[in-house]
Amino acid sequence: MSKNLLRLLAIVLAFGLIAAACGDDDTSSSGDDSSGDDSSDDGGDDSSDDGGDDATDDGGDDATDDGGDDDMSDIPEDWPESITFGFVPSQDQATLQDNIAPFISVLEEALGIGVDGVVTTDYTGLVTSMGTDQTDLGAFGPFGYTLGKDEFGNIEPLIQSVRFGSATYHGQWFTNDASICEEGTLAEATALENHDGEIVQVPALEAVALQVGVQFGDDGPEFGKINDNGDEIGVGWSCIGDLSAVAGGTVAFTTETSTSGYLFPALELTELGIDPATGVNPVFTGGHDAAVTAVYDGSANFGLSFDDARSTIDDVNADVGEKVIVFSITEEIPNDVVAVRTALPESLKTAIYDAIAAYLDTEEGEAVFDEIYSWTDIAPASDSDFDIVREAAAALGITEPPG
Repeated sequence: MSKNLLRLLAIVLAFGLIAAACGDDDTSSSGDDSSGDDSSDDGGDDSSDDGGDDATDDGGDDATDDGGDDDMSDIPEDWPESITFGFVPSQDQATLQDNIAPFISVLEEALGIGVDGVVTTDYTGLVTSMGTDQTDLGAFGPFGYTLGKDEFGNIEPLIQSVRFGSATYHGQWFTNDASICEEGTLAEATALENHDGEIVQVPALEAVALQVGVQFGDDGPEFGKINDNGDEIGVGWSCIGDLSAVAGGTVAFTTETSTSGYLFPALELTELGIDPATGVNPVFTGGHDAAVTAVYDGSANFGLSFDDARSTIDDVNADVGEKVIVFSITEEIPNDVVAVRTALPESLKTAIYDAIAAYLDTEEGEAVFDEIYSWTDIAPASDSDFDIVREAAAALGITEPPG
């Protein structure tokens, strides 16, 4: 076993001892859908430049010089000297670049090769970069992944994200107009969930996704979350509303490659006889936080995001949960995925998966991935899990990437 791997295991053990000493439970803070899957829902236009396609045969370049029996010569000869990992933002691009830095460092240490973490601006550039062998790994929303897989064929799913025990999530519809709520359903500290094919209203503390105004305490989810300004963040409001009420209104979608921010909601409108292009005034905001902001400030009547993206702007808008009311949700969608170039060595794919799983088992890793995409766990991914997304795209007549 290499020194780098031993160091990673030592980090995991150290964090475990610290957690035990402090009495922490193993929960993380935040969640989209099971919540925001989409999390990385759209993709990246600024592709990275190298991707480490050409395998080297030395393997030992990163050997340490502090003595001992192990050195980096045990890196398989068919591994590249470096790989590039592309991320698609569900939040501010610069913020996400900062948030991934600790993870990239840990991944380099675990693998013993260079890892270049690149945050792109949209789906198109990232999938093209992977499709042309310039980028090795990419974090995609489910729609972005299926379009890339079906267009290029040289990528495959490696990691399925899990949030609070769920490998699926849903998109949420929200509004600033409470008049569309069915009588008696508007209530604070509530959320919407899919139960046996029906949309039901549940207490916010019982929702799968961590709702706005909710944080994890010693005993689980609790109210009383404070933002960076020292303001207590208000709890979220929800109701049961009539989705047909969006006809003729301005709808803040995220991007055309977002599963929860466009694809599934557009299919819902189509099934109601509302053309998502002409039956509403569609506005593509570029991100989930921007869609929430558009409804919060009144520039749109309705909006879409992962559940619960209202928390992405609660640092500056502590009352967002009250002003932006969730009134409907989409059906369940498979969570976001990390795709990998098929040509990478199988041993490297396994090592990447194992390194990420180990990092998520640490307090630091849990916190970092909470900030990045609200992951709390991972599972092996299967391409067939995303057939429901392909079916939705086919129903809308989308056979290639928008634009």
